[in-house]
Amino acid sequence: MYRDFANFIHMNKDILLGKWMEQMKEQADPAILQVTSDILYEDTSREFVDLIVANVLGTPDGSFSEKLDDFAQKVVHLGWSVHFVTRGLRTFGLLVYSEMKRQNLFIASKEKADEDIYYHFENWLSSMYGVVVNAYADSWERTVSVQKTALQELSAPLLPIFDGISVMPLIGTIDTERAKLIMENLLIGVVRNRSDVVLIDITGVPIVDTMVAHHIIQASDAVRLVGCQAMLVGIRPEIAQTIVNLGIELDQVITTSTMKKGMEKALEMTNREIVEKEE
Repeated sequence: MYRDFANFIHMNKDILLGKWMEQMKEQADPAILQVTSDILYEDTSREFVDLIVANVLGTPDGSFSEKLDDFAQKVVHLGWSVHFVTRGLRTFGLLVYSEMKRQNLFIASKEKADEDIYYHFENWLSSMYGVVVNAYADSWERTVSVQKTALQELSAPLLPIFDGISVMPLIGTIDTERAKLIMENLLIGVVRNRSDVVLIDITGVPIVDTMVAHHIIQASDAVRLVGCQAMLVGIRPEIAQTIVNLGIELDQVITTSTMKKGMEKALEMTNREIVEKEE
């Protein structure tokens, strides 16, 4: 029975595809249609139909799993939600069933026979759900993992500015996981860049509480052990008031209100200064 569904789809692919795309465009999120051209939308939909057929009939080269993974990655990158994909599968399945009934391809002399046919149809649709959703979920997890790694690398970059001077600009909230990354990047970076001074810029950090200050002090102590002086720059008035009210001790950390003042101090500590060039 499953092969009957697959063969019918294969023989009537263009007709089914046209009706299916028309129905799905009516249900699609406008954001999906805005980022997907008509040609890409049609090609992706056609690929989806081919995979449905291949799941039952197989592929000549046995590459169904590889093609399914490629398709899943494509729809994830296009921003198609799992809800839209599964709804598309459901819509397509019902369309196939309706078309087969309309063409009198089901011989049902008794009510029980018709129920059996629908039972087989539901089993076929359920098996397709499992295959497609699992592939989508795996591709989504891989994508999220890659993006998470990329964001972590960008969340605590250490930038060499001058010989012996590096800067770590921090933006956003600092939690325990990110604090560990800051510590690792600082230690690895100052050794690799042979930094004498590292400026930790917290201008973009909205809140500095006891935990954040504790992590900054730990990071400063750690880099000092490898021969580098840490400097905390971007101390805004409200941050200074918070630090004082919390009773946080920053005696071992040089602090400045702006990156400009911090850079001037860092150059002074490395026996350099900025001078105006004479015309």
